[in-house]
Amino acid sequence: MNPDTAPQTFVRWLRSAAPYIHAHRNRTFVVSFGGEALTDGRFAELVHDFALLHSLGVGLVLVHGTRPQVERRLRSRGAELRYHQGLRITDATGLECVQEAAGAVRVEIEALLSMGAANSPMAGARIRVASGNFVVAKPLGVRDGVDFGYTGEVRRVDAGAMRRLLDEGSVVLVSPLGYSPTGEIFNLSAEEVATAVAGALGADKLLLLMEQPCAGPDGRMIHQITVQEAERLLERGGSLEPGVAAHLAAALKACRSGVARAHLLDRHIDGALLLELFTRDGVGTLVSANPFEELRPARINDVVGILDLIRPLEQTGALVNRSRERLETEIEDYVVIERDGLIVGCAALHPFPAESVGEFACLALHPEYRGESRGERLLEFIEQRARKLGLARLFALTTQAMQWFRERGFEPASLTDLPAQRRASYSPERNSQVLIKTIRPCEVPRKS
Repeated sequence: MNPDTAPQTFVRWLRSAAPYIHAHRNRTFVVSFGGEALTDGRFAELVHDFALLHSLGVGLVLVHGTRPQVERRLRSRGAELRYHQGLRITDATGLECVQEAAGAVRVEIEALLSMGAANSPMAGARIRVASGNFVVAKPLGVRDGVDFGYTGEVRRVDAGAMRRLLDEGSVVLVSPLGYSPTGEIFNLSAEEVATAVAGALGADKLLLLMEQPCAGPDGRMIHQITVQEAERLLERGGSLEPGVAAHLAAALKACRSGVARAHLLDRHIDGALLLELFTRDGVGTLVSANPFEELRPARINDVVGILDLIRPLEQTGALVNRSRERLETEIEDYVVIERDGLIVGCAALHPFPAESVGEFACLALHPEYRGESRGERLLEFIEQRARKLGLARLFALTTQAMQWFRERGFEPASLTDLPAQRRASYSPERNSQVLIKTIRPCEVPRKS
């Protein structure tokens, strides 16, 4: 059978998605989307993806917006559309429109989630939807001399009630409305509600569906960003599109409140939720406290990942065979690049301190992650480690990567240039080429 046929492609994709299916089961995800999502005729496809996530054991909280629906009602009444600092100024007429829009949108979403036609992706779903007065709010008040009227901000979230509904298997649907202890109703930002809900629940993920991709000041897509990097980017002020800045700020706030990961997704990409959640690289922007991809010293539990990475190279003869026992013994010599739990790169420094030299060994990169200077990053890390150990030179033995090493400062050498211990284990059958690079040692400051 042709390995590139559609059935085989599907099998490979499903197998690659399996680790994520296991990882997401019994997790809580908060998904936010604007009212625009309901207006372009493709919202049913998004609902199908919600249903699929629910069927895979994901606890879902959906937070919807209502901006276009409210604006349409305001225009029909001849009312003025007033905004300040990106927030609607809500008078009594505006509040009526907000209530009408929220009710209509909620009912529409509930209806779509209730579908179960035999010839649709919703067949057999039987999703129970729960909504309620989960959000306590207070008025935004007067800011910059502007009275925001019935526009409010989140005061607290009834996470306990939501959690009980999620535990019962319901999808929780939250409208951008808040209620005060005195019975007042306030118009809220959907992004703020989603962030507050995610933080209160201790959600595993916050997924913010946007009207555009998350692009940086240079116009290029941001694929991953740490909390610290996001803070610096937002501090520049005006360097991002307003919609991008607002969603990035919401993601940042969620991560600060304990949400492990926030994702910014262009909702116009068909299946964006599924592609983000069930493929390693996704299609959106990941915001997290820790880097999505990290270069670090290897640990003992990385041995299996390193073996998986180097086995194909050992089979082609590019690398010498290494047993699991040898790797476990030498694991402190190794560094790895970990990308969302997958070891995508590794290298080792085997020191020979008596000769002030070290071996740069076992350089390997996952086939899908070659490029983007990962090999150079591993070499730089190894060189820094060698300098700290007081080594003056690095040598490498290679059968197939001679040019790569030459381009990075290694020069051809002979077997006699190797430490005696390494010469004794040299394999003539492999006929590896010897290359050596002189490195500048770390300068030790003199005591004053």
